[in-house]
Formats: sequence, C-alpha cells, structure tokens
Amino acid sequence: MKITAQALNRATLARQLLLGRESLDVQDAVRRVVALQAQEPASPYIALWNRLSRFDPAGFDLALAGLQTVKATLMRLTLHAVHAEDYRAFREAMEPTLRGSRLGDPRFTASGLTADDADVLVAELLKYADRPRTAAEMGGWLEARLGAPMESAAQRMLRQYAPLWHARTGGPWSFETRPSYVAAGTRPVLADPEVAAEGLQVLIHRYLEGFGPASVADMAQFAMVQRARVRAAVSALADELEQLDGPGGTVMYDVPGATRPTEDSPAPPRLMAMWDSILLAYADRSRVIPPAYRKHVTRMNGDVLPTMLVDGYVAGVWRPVDGGIEATAFHPLRGPVWEELAAEARSLIAFLAPRDPRVYKRYDHWWIKGLPSAETRLLPGD
Repeated sequence: MKITAQALNRATLARQLLLGRESLDVQDAVRRVVALQAQEPASPYIALWNRLSRFDPAGFDLALAGLQTVKATLMRLTLHAVHAEDYRAFREAMEPTLRGSRLGDPRFTASGLTADDADVLVAELLKYADRPRTAAEMGGWLEARLGAPMESAAQRMLRQYAPLWHARTGGPWSFETRPSYVAAGTRPVLADPEVAAEGLQVLIHRYLEGFGPASVADMAQFAMVQRARVRAAVSALADELEQLDGPGGTVMYDVPGATRPTEDSPAPPRLMAMWDSILLAYADRSRVIPPAYRKHVTRMNGDVLPTMLVDGYVAGVWRPVDGGIEATAFHPLRGPVWEELAAEARSLIAFLAPRDPRVYKRYDHWWIKGLPSAETRLLPGD
C-alpha cells in the first residue's frame, strides 16, 4: 500500500487529536498522544488545551501531583510527561542511550566515577529519594556519601540517568525552575540489554499508535536511539506491524487498523505549544514543518518556538504580548484563516489568563532578533 506525504500529515494530526478537539479525560489523552514534551512547564498544558474539547488544567495538576502522569528524562534525552503505566517500558527502552550519554559524558567521567560506581550510587540515591528531594539536597547527600566534593554537572548527569520523577513544586504549571525529584514508583530494570530490547518494542508500538505511519529513521529520531536497535525491534514486531510504501519509496510501518484519514480531511488552525511533539517526532520533519521554515522555528540552541498550524502545516509563530496574541505568518494567509486563528487566540488568552498571561516571555529575544514575516497581527482577547 502506498501513502502520500499529505496522508502522513493527516494521520499524524488525527492520532495527535489535532483534527478536532476530543472529549477525553487527561489520563486517556496522555496515553493517546504517547508523550508530551515537558522541559517548559507550560507546554504540556497548552498541548492538551489544543487537543481536548473541555480541558481543565486543574485535572492535569491532580494527575501530576498524584503521579498518574509523570515527568522524567526520557526520549531524546529530554523531559517528557507520560502516563505512569508507560514509564517503566519507555525508560527501559531508553536505557542504552541514557547510560551511554550520561555516564559516558566527560562531565560525569571527570568525577572519577565509573558506570559501575554509578549503579551502586543510583540504588542508594533512590532509597534517599523516597520523598521529594531538591537538587541541592541530593548534591549534599552525594558528597557526604562520597566523602568528597562532586561537580554540579556530574551530579546532573547522574540525576538524569537515575530513574527519578520530577516532583510537583507548585507555580502556575506545577513545576518551577528549581526541580525536585522523587524515586520512580515503577522501577525500571537497568543495564540489561534484553529488557531494553523488550522495552523498545513497547515504545515503538506505542509510538506508531500515536505518530505513525513512520520509518525506521523516524522512530530512531523520536527516541534518539540507534537505528540498528530500531530495526531489530521492528523485526521482532513484524507480525504486529503493517508495511507501507511512503514518499520517495521510503519504507513505512504502522499498526494495523490505526486511523488514517483521507488526505483532504480538513485541518483547523492551531496555536501549538513550544516543543510540541509533532514538530520533533520525525527524521523527516517536512511532515509538519515546510523545509523553508524549519530554521525559523527550531533555533540554533534547540529552542522550538510556539507555532501556528494552518491546514496542518507550520505557517508561522506566536507569542503572548500585552493586549493579546502576536501572530507572525511566514506566508500570506486568507481572511477566513485569520478569523479562525483569532478565535483560537481568544480561547488561548482566556486559558492562560488565570495562570500566566505572558507564558514563554523569556523567549521574546527570538522575536527581538527578528523573524521573517509576511504579516504580523495582534489577535486580541474578548
């Protein structure tokens, strides 16, 4: 079966609940979208606002406070919010990547500690983190345990490797800039290649449910794991997957029976969160981002700006300013599209107002440095 680039776009939007807001509770929504990129605390909330018809942020607060949804270092070595029941398999899938990148990082090895030393320390650290602990508290514990100072960068590498969840610290979006950590309630098995291989099979199957169809390169990009590992996992899942012929003859994989809307399915405009997963889940990001716009959206340091989707593709960026949402279009948009974006902006302004009307303000320097613009409009609230 062949599938076009346009059909891939619509499949992604449908599975990510972006063809139409759906009536789901928070936990079901998190499972459906697989993972919410979460290094910016507000982004998972805005991601769910984009996807759910009656999203109450207080419900997400409770899910995070009760650790039904957990925030941890996972795919692409960055913070994601995932359903607690998915955490163990996802963390086991990421074990070789996290172990190599964090315990092999020069900032960790400069401490004189080995990976074997880390295994002993992690086991003890998790016992210490039986309740929320700040980074400073963990640093003090580590130095007391080692009987010597430990550079903060080395401590950070160890914390990112250890199976720790971020504990809710308050603030408008559950997490403040100074994190607190607690031992994962569902403890993954570490440093076991067979367990890691099984975990990757689970992660790939879940990824295809939420982001498929996709190529081996896409799967590897989503998780940041070696393509050889992905190929082995796909081979092990061969009886559970369907193979398709994608654009340019690229071999794509999918789960049988998954949603694949027609390529002419309407896609309403959306004001997407910073680092929204659909912008980062593929090796070929043209599925959602026109190649000419990629450098405008993904900045040199890795910041991924909040984007406007128009007809399913990135058409510009947005930011809150005094008086409303400033929308910058990279190409001319028709009047009816601006009207739909204005309606989205009114809803978003109302959503942000009780918590953080100027969310993402600290990224305003990207606008000050200049962005290409066919047209910029201020979209006011009611």
